[in-house]
Amino acid sequence: MALNLNKNLKLYYSIREVAEMFGVNESTLRYWEQEFPYLKPKVSGSAKIRQYQEKDIEQIRLIHNLVKVRGFKLAAAKKIINSNRDGADRKAEVLTRLMDIRSELQALKKQMDYL
Repeated sequence: MALNLNKNLKLYYSIREVAEMFGVNESTLRYWEQEFPYLKPKVSGSAKIRQYQEKDIEQIRLIHNLVKVRGFKLAAAKKIINSNRDGADRKAEVLTRLMDIRSELQALKKQMDYL
């Protein structure tokens, strides 16, 4: 078995954790699962507890970017994803990185304001 160097990396995330990551309701994630057939988290037990893996979270990141950030309707988001999956994935990655950089810059500005 390989050594896990990243102690913060989890194999599975609950629906509540994923909903908090993206600032959406759990019901929104369940609805997206119905609308986007490739979004299939592992469901276990008689209580049907959803367990999201990193690959599922990446799918949600793409859907979230198209629907919540860019304002596309679900039908348009499906069409974009189905017609240009790689391009949509890359754009989502770039947008996520830019948002991270923006947060870092805002934190730096806040620190500079204190000086």
